[in-house]
Amino acid sequence: MTLLVLSLCLVAYLLGSISSAVLVSRLFGLPDPRTQGSGNPGATNVLRLGGKGPAALVLLFDVLKGTLPVWGSYYLGLPPLALAAIGIAACLGHIYPIFFQFQGGKGVATALGAVAPIGFDMIGAVIATWVVVALISRYSSLASIVTALLAPLYAWLFKGQYAVAVALLCLLILWRHKGNMVRLWRGQEHRFGSKKKNAA
Repeated sequence: MTLLVLSLCLVAYLLGSISSAVLVSRLFGLPDPRTQGSGNPGATNVLRLGGKGPAALVLLFDVLKGTLPVWGSYYLGLPPLALAAIGIAACLGHIYPIFFQFQGGKGVATALGAVAPIGFDMIGAVIATWVVVALISRYSSLASIVTALLAPLYAWLFKGQYAVAVALLCLLILWRHKGNMVRLWRGQEHRFGSKKKNAA
């Protein structure tokens, strides 16, 4: 069982390491999201650089990077903590992609995909929370932080056996957003639609 989990974690990490933001940007002739806009290779930055179409593709692929390994492992009958390890491995691949000089994104969409197999009620609550906070605050990062804080509660309410697993995954997302937390506190974080100078 341990060897199987380790093997699946490796597969999840390698799948997560495929940077869809970089590949989609190349496909559409867009600037490298690692050096332009916010410098974050994720759907939000691709939206800023190239519009809704490329951003939607990036979001879809990033979600699938979390869903596919966790869902496959779920059907193998692995316990919740093993599924958490596999989901975290997929997120670590997205955050530190071995194929792209370890320059990755925040891991939010991949984490969303990792918790999706828990059920439609869980994923609906997570998405609704992100959308509501984002629309009210106009901060993508704040929406992600609030959602990561509430997701373990949702898991406990809908399928309590996955609450610890979801909490571990959310801790990774919160840690990845520590810089955003500082900028939010200082009033330096950029809102949706605001102009931001290209990174050097």
